[in-house]
Amino acid sequence: MPLKPFALVTPSTRGLSAALTRRLLAKSELAVYATYRQGSPKRVKDELLRPLDGIDPSRLNMIRLDLEDETSVRSAAEKLDEMLPPDSYLHTGFFTGGILLNPEKQPGDIDLATVQKTFSVNIFSHLLLMKHFARFLPSASMSSSLSDKPLAKWVHITARVGSIGDNSKGGWYSYRASKAALNQAMHTFDLHLKQKRLPAMAVGMHPGTMKTELSKDFWKSTPRDRLREPEEAAEHVLGVVERLEENQRGRVWDWAGEEVIW
Repeated sequence: MPLKPFALVTPSTRGLSAALTRRLLAKSELAVYATYRQGSPKRVKDELLRPLDGIDPSRLNMIRLDLEDETSVRSAAEKLDEMLPPDSYLHTGFFTGGILLNPEKQPGDIDLATVQKTFSVNIFSHLLLMKHFARFLPSASMSSSLSDKPLAKWVHITARVGSIGDNSKGGWYSYRASKAALNQAMHTFDLHLKQKRLPAMAVGMHPGTMKTELSKDFWKSTPRDRLREPEEAAEHVLGVVERLEENQRGRVWDWAGEEVIW
């Protein structure tokens, strides 16, 4: 029986995540499983499909998931397991959760509640997704069947400001720290995949500054040629991810295919 690859985007309903979901549907033949937190699955699905023409709606499958609730993450993984046909495996997964709250300019601006919320979304949720969704990556027993194909890609959307070596301006304490932690977690997870000899790799992707709610306060201060619409960013991100080879695993890359230093 042939293996059945699929794509996963979690969460999938806003900004870059919605654009990635739509581009996967438009530019690949993969079944796409996408998570949402609020609303009815039909309404969310209709909203994602609305800008697309000629897409078989059965290729898009919605699963409810609350990033900050492990019970919800576990239930979503169980739901995905029920929905998948036999011999399915995760071909490309995008883990997009991120939040930016009141970036601190100095130590006195640090607020514990803000730090906790930032870490909850930017790193804790990603760790939970590793814990409960890693089982959908291709198994070692599938390696021979996939030997002529690129490794499966597990992709965390991160940010250049998580780089320690590239930090020359300071500030943004909790956001920088949460993204640095995410980059380390991604790298550690990739080592696990390599040690288990699974036909899969993990990477981080910096999509650049986009016109989304997360970056709205910084649109005016961002040069016009560095501010992108989510659809353009998704096109670049998918292109880079598709071209990544095994020797590029475990690292962070930007929308232009350049490595982000640690």
